Amino acid sequence: MVDKKLSGAGLRGQEAGETALCTVGQSGTGLTYLGYDISELARDSTYEEVAYLILYGELPSGEELDKFCFRLSLLRDLPQELCATLESIPATAHPMDVLRTGISMLGNFEPEGDHDRQYEVAERLIAASPSIVNYWYRYSHEGTRIDVDTRAKSTAEHFLRTLIGEVRHDLFVRVMDVSLILYAEHEFNASTFTARVCASTLSDMYSCVTAAIGSLRGPLHGGANEAAMELIRTFEGPEDAVQGILEKLSRRELIMGFGHAVYREADPRNVIIKALAEELSSLVGDTKLFPISCAIEKVMWEQKKLFANADFFHASAYHLMGIPTKIFTPIFVISRMVGWVAHVMEQRSNNRIIRPSAKYIGPKPRSFTPISDR
Repeated sequence: MVDKKLSGAGLRGQEAGETALCTVGQSGTGLTYLGYDISELARDSTYEEVAYLILYGELPSGEELDKFCFRLSLLRDLPQELCATLESIPATAHPMDVLRTGISMLGNFEPEGDHDRQYEVAERLIAASPSIVNYWYRYSHEGTRIDVDTRAKSTAEHFLRTLIGEVRHDLFVRVMDVSLILYAEHEFNASTFTARVCASTLSDMYSCVTAAIGSLRGPLHGGANEAAMELIRTFEGPEDAVQGILEKLSRRELIMGFGHAVYREADPRNVIIKALAEELSSLVGDTKLFPISCAIEKVMWEQKKLFANADFFHASAYHLMGIPTKIFTPIFVISRMVGWVAHVMEQRSNNRIIRPSAKYIGPKPRSFTPISDR
């Protein structure tokens, strides 16, 4: 039995391919989508504009955007057979498992077939993913069969209306829209790389996305915002939070939502979502979650020089909008869907199967001993 531990660092820092879609961590902090800085996109664009950019390579004209949004609105409805499948999944299931199953089932009812249909399938997946998770959630938790064919103006509005019903304020839609922009693409992270490995075998897009969801399902990739919310809600106030975090650090416990595999100085998405979380806090009269979050951020920097990443203030932002904690990570899927499908198509455009080599660390060559002599 081989008892040596692998000495690799998860390919961190290694170039594993090329992409024109995104830069991450340039100069320690940068994030761009096809050359556009994330702060400008979050401030001035919509998720649909960004999705079009990532899919088609350029920002849309007004007419192109209108047509794109209209196509997405027509693609949100779900086949009855898929709804029946979702109704059979219990409320105790992990929502990421629901999305994995839902996307896979959709691939059975609407197979991609020839890759000439890839843009059509990509748009279908972007449009249908909010419907899948919210249909299951509302049915399994409330016994309600919702109408997912909302014809909402945006993905953000569609998601909020199908999950929480009436949207209390326009700021909710704007925050969700910006959140989708911030998570839309992030280069060769684990789930995206998984999708590209699958795509390199010339598999169908549903399989590639299902594989990506499986990678995001792991707690070392997805789920940090859920873990951050569970942490934040344990404290009664900022002072309690500071003391609690200091105690956890003294026990060398992992505090989720801080640091990053690529960014070295700051996560550029954090300052954007933090400001929006503060706006939400003021709007809904929150005097607890946001101040506690700020206190935790401060002590983590002072004690460990660890900055809050995109996930940390998303926790309070989502909670303040009334989104159940278990749906936090599925929002990542809904947003990142456009990045995944774009990477699948980019891989297909200049494909070679991704098959790296491994450094062998097992026993030296040896002779086989018959079982009678062992």
